Amino acid sequence: MPAAGVLLVDKPGGMTSHDVVARARRALGTRKIGHAGTLDPMATGLLVLGVEGATRLLTFVVGLGKSYEATIRLGVATDSDDADGIETARADAASLAAVTPERIAAGVAALTGRISQVPSTVSAIKVGGRRAYDLAREGAAVELKAREVTVSRFDVLAVRPSTSSATGGSGSGSGAAHGIDLDVVVDCSSGTYIRALARDLGADLGVGGHLTALRRTRIGAFDVADAASVDDLAAAALLEPADVAASVLGRFDVTADEARDLRHGKRLVGAASRLSNDPTAAIDPGGVLVGVVERRGDDVKSVMNMPEEAAR
Repeated sequence: MPAAGVLLVDKPGGMTSHDVVARARRALGTRKIGHAGTLDPMATGLLVLGVEGATRLLTFVVGLGKSYEATIRLGVATDSDDADGIETARADAASLAAVTPERIAAGVAALTGRISQVPSTVSAIKVGGRRAYDLAREGAAVELKAREVTVSRFDVLAVRPSTSSATGGSGSGSGAAHGIDLDVVVDCSSGTYIRALARDLGADLGVGGHLTALRRTRIGAFDVADAASVDDLAAAALLEPADVAASVLGRFDVTADEARDLRHGKRLVGAASRLSNDPTAAIDPGGVLVGVVERRGDDVKSVMNMPEEAAR
């Protein structure tokens, strides 16, 4: 049985997140691997995987803020809001010519901060117990409710004409501009859809828009620069559960007796004054993650315990 830990993986394009999990299960020799949030097959970048007992930590990673690098194509809309979809509308040359840098900046500003966003119809959100993308692929009408998200950074790094005649193509050969490509960086809250930002920016500018490239570079404090490739999973180092939990939640040091009590479901009477974060990670004198604890009045109680044999 492999040790418990968290594995950072740099997903390549063309693979599903489930494909990466399956590859990790084979490489590490265990079925007990989960992920903290998927990436579309088109997208690349950071996946956070939990191995063995560390799968219990994934629920605390899912809600962390995220960073992306992306390319938005203005002038073409698709049914999936990305390059994997079918083109549904194309702007004419006059409409594209009216898209000035000033209008782009205003449109980006309107999509920055606390905003209301309708997810893409091909998202993984469940509708009546089924994934929206499954319903959409069957031709069913999918109506998703708007949700509040926070886009703390939406910076345009480059603006250039696109000469691709197809949504995901490499070029028509004619050299004629068929759209405007924006290279952007986005920092956002969990649950934000970058495809929806591309769609909404294009709609605001009156020319349509979709995503042609997406790379997730950060989840919380975890960076894709520290991630392993899918070809090197067997040799990749796992992050210690205690280090991951302390990074995400903060650290609460407990004595050996307190660790035993927490594992047995007992409260630490009068210990709430020692908590700097709530919830937080309880770590024993040996540096082993006991679990996640919360304040209960003046006491501290465990809300998630790690398996003792896999806590390290």
